[in-house]
Amino acid sequence: MAGAHTHDDTVSMTDAAKISECSPYDVVVIGAGPVGENVADRARAAGLSAAVVESELVGGECSYWACMPSKALLRPVVARADARRVPGLSAAVQGPLDVEAVLAHRDEETSHWKDDGQVAWLESVGADVYRGTGRLTGPRAVTVTAPDGTEHRLAARHAVAVCTGSRAVVPALPGIEEAHPWTSREATSAKEAPGRLVIVGGGVVGVEMATVWQALGSEVTLLIRGSGLLPKMEPFAGELIADALTEAGARIRTGVSVTAVQRPAPDGPVTVVLDDGDRVEADEILFATGRAPRTDDLGLEKIGLEPGSWLTVDDSCRVEGTDWLYAVGDVNHRALLTHQGKYQARIAGAAIAARTGHGPVETTPWGAHAATADHAAVPQVVFTDPEAASVGLTLAEAERAGHRVRAVDHDLASVAGSGLYADGYRGRARMIVDLDREVLLGVTFVGPGIGELLHSATVAVVGEVPIDRLWHAVPAYPTISEVWLRLLETYRR
Repeated sequence: MAGAHTHDDTVSMTDAAKISECSPYDVVVIGAGPVGENVADRARAAGLSAAVVESELVGGECSYWACMPSKALLRPVVARADARRVPGLSAAVQGPLDVEAVLAHRDEETSHWKDDGQVAWLESVGADVYRGTGRLTGPRAVTVTAPDGTEHRLAARHAVAVCTGSRAVVPALPGIEEAHPWTSREATSAKEAPGRLVIVGGGVVGVEMATVWQALGSEVTLLIRGSGLLPKMEPFAGELIADALTEAGARIRTGVSVTAVQRPAPDGPVTVVLDDGDRVEADEILFATGRAPRTDDLGLEKIGLEPGSWLTVDDSCRVEGTDWLYAVGDVNHRALLTHQGKYQARIAGAAIAARTGHGPVETTPWGAHAATADHAAVPQVVFTDPEAASVGLTLAEAERAGHRVRAVDHDLASVAGSGLYADGYRGRARMIVDLDREVLLGVTFVGPGIGELLHSATVAVVGEVPIDRLWHAVPAYPTISEVWLRLLETYRR
């Protein structure tokens, strides 16, 4: 393999003198999260040599501070909630969760924040791993600075892929530095439940972490600047989740903004000052107020781009105005979700291979070299109790885009499978129908156990399956998926 080392694939920067001053590779990947790993894997599968640069843990945000730890924390919370709604079982699960066991399981799922397994996987596909901060120093040139200050230069024959992801945004408020606020990282890796937790923000991170820590014993207060939770989904999604959180004991305040935070003593409580003059005291404060690209220290200025900016790309994830630079995953701001980033990585890897003559020019086993699903068919599950899941456009988005549409709603509680799933089942389903073409533009489900329904909706939206054909996709009885039949019946009335 051109550019590969004959020794251990994980290249120690202290051994820099033992290797060439400038190591050539076909593809250099900056960032070894799930996205970077998949770009490297696709490059290697096409016969290209690949180097992967990582400044933290191989496996990235998803493996250690986002998807994996958050879902490990949420699973026992949701399982207990489901069990409490099942006759014959509910009485056995009324007690509190074993917080120590929940956190221990979370630690197992994050491999105790060690990346040996992830490094071994990259080694197994033949990619070289460089520990350190990677910076662009010119076209197709990357310098890696190791923790000890040692530098090593990498040259990319064909492509550099920026897969550095995003970071949590903490607003510049008076007292913010002294308050040592939580971001999503601290919220998913905390070693104990705070007595009182204030969460600022009502998006996915806010509602999932409110669900977790309320169930693990914290008194949770959610502070929302807008009018409700999950503003990017259909309004009923946020309403149903707000009802459930309130019933669980959380306090939700809408239409308020934080103007300052105060923590006089490092280990003392934090006081949150609101724009209406009110004050809220807590033991910890979590800001779940958005994401920013991790491009500040990437060397973008060396190639005429703005440090700290999102990178604009075409549908093959190639940065506009270049023929060698790719930006894949969160960093291109198309769809900030792990599964979408991995999807983009497969597209980008195939495109790089094709452009270097190592793959089919037009298509691959994954389709054309275009990440079209980032535009109007992005699936997402919010793992709260109840779950919320959506794909495609909401009613408001479809109308703003100029489509002639109809929203078709159905109460999930009236579906036979929901009553068997849980007593007192509450949920709702909506599909957005393009009236001119009679295909689905979007679907939203809210209710216990509906996350696994989402892929059927994704197939219907992505495949533009005509309504008349969906009638022949018969749902099994008695399952919650029978809602598809009820939605179609409602539409034809």
